[in-house]
Amino acid sequence: QVQLVESGGGLVQAGGSLRISCKYSRSIFSINAMGWYRQAPGKQRELVATLTIDSRTNYADSVKGRFTISRDNAKNTVYLQMNSLKPEDTGVYYCNAITGLGATSTSYWGQGTQVTVSS
Repeated sequence: QVQLVESGGGLVQAGGSLRISCKYSRSIFSINAMGWYRQAPGKQRELVATLTIDSRTNYADSVKGRFTISRDNAKNTVYLQMNSLKPEDTGVYYCNAITGLGATSTSYWGQGTQVTVSS
C-alpha cells in the first residue's frame, strides 16, 4: 500500500506560480514512477507530468516549459512547480504512484488538491 497526500493547492491569478506537494508513505525505491494528473470540471483526468525512479520526466505538451516535477527522497515528497499559470490549468490535481511492473503493477492515487487560476 502507498498512501499519497497532496497539499498546496489554491487560488492564483493568471501568470502566477504555485507549488503543490505529494507526500508518499513508502520508500521511493519501491515506487517505479510518480506523476501528477489533473481533472477539470466536465473533462476526463489527464496526465500533467511523470517522474520515473531513474529520474526520467515526461510532460503534457500544454505544460512543457511552465511546469516542473521533482522529488525530495529525504522528505518522501514529490512536487509540481507550476509557473506562468493559465485559467485552463484550473482543476483538481491528483498525485499518482505506480509500484511493480507490467501485469503486476499497482496504481495509487491521492485525494486531490484544487488549483484555480483566475483570469
